[in-house]
Amino acid sequence: MNKLSIIVPCYNEEEVIALFYQETSAAVNDIDDLNYEFIFIDDGSKDHTLNILKLLCYQDKNCHYISFSRNFGKEAAMYAGLKQACGDYCVIMDADLQHPPRLLSSMYHAVSQEDYDCCAGKRVGREGDGALRGLLSRSFYKVIQKMTHMDMSDGAGDFRMMNRTMVNAILAMKEYNRYTKGIFSFVGFKTKWLEFHNVERAAGKSKWNLKSLFYYAFDGILSFSTAPLKLPGVLGFLLLSLSCILGGFGLVQQSVFHRNVGTAYFISTIVVFLSSLQMLMLFILGEYLSRDYMENKNRPIYIIREQDSKPVKENSHIYDIAPARRNVI
Repeated sequence: MNKLSIIVPCYNEEEVIALFYQETSAAVNDIDDLNYEFIFIDDGSKDHTLNILKLLCYQDKNCHYISFSRNFGKEAAMYAGLKQACGDYCVIMDADLQHPPRLLSSMYHAVSQEDYDCCAGKRVGREGDGALRGLLSRSFYKVIQKMTHMDMSDGAGDFRMMNRTMVNAILAMKEYNRYTKGIFSFVGFKTKWLEFHNVERAAGKSKWNLKSLFYYAFDGILSFSTAPLKLPGVLGFLLLSLSCILGGFGLVQQSVFHRNVGTAYFISTIVVFLSSLQMLMLFILGEYLSRDYMENKNRPIYIIREQDSKPVKENSHIYDIAPARRNVI
């Protein structure tokens, strides 16, 4: 009999976690010949989420939890859940019920009977999101697809069920700065998409604001695209063209029309342009250097503060250290 691991990152979800457990466990119990386990990851919650998770684990032997020592972010929580999962299939779900549990049966049929490695939910529409947030999200996915040449279309999120082969491939990527949507696309595998309409959270408020979404999108671009590194060349060419035009204009004015062209305009324009160019290039180089710096520090991706009595998988470690970068000749 196959086993399904349901991985649920949680951050301040005390209002909805019990309802999520009830609806999801009911949906999984309707699937014939399937064992399951819940792996809840408490990502440094400041409310009573951890206490509720402990109660669920006490009441249901199929529930397990991991509690981080602080908030490491959803990316680290998903990695930790996949690392601890022992099911033949794994599914990642949000605790706010915006990922419909009713799709689990169709997903399981796709990965177990239809020769798919992955079955992912694709959100249709953005009801519940603001107009500005929806516009920025759609624009981001258009940009990142062109920059990375990978399948990261709008609506494709973390809600997906994967077989063990795909899970192992994802776990093999141990970089510290993780962008899981890009990792899903990078590892490939045969994926089936199931569309579902976006709904509002069952309770509570979203932990993602425009600022955090912006940084998340920016991290995704830098993690899977080297296109920003081409900006210095483009801007350098524009600067060279501009300097040639300005120089030619000055020469023509003085030699042909015998007009005295002042230097203040040229100096001020060039100084301002070079200053802004330097700041922009330093910013881009700094972002890449900071990521390389974090990778070489070999900091753990997550730190477990406590967990229940579930046996630790063989060859698994509490600290997952990103491998040191190798020199390539």
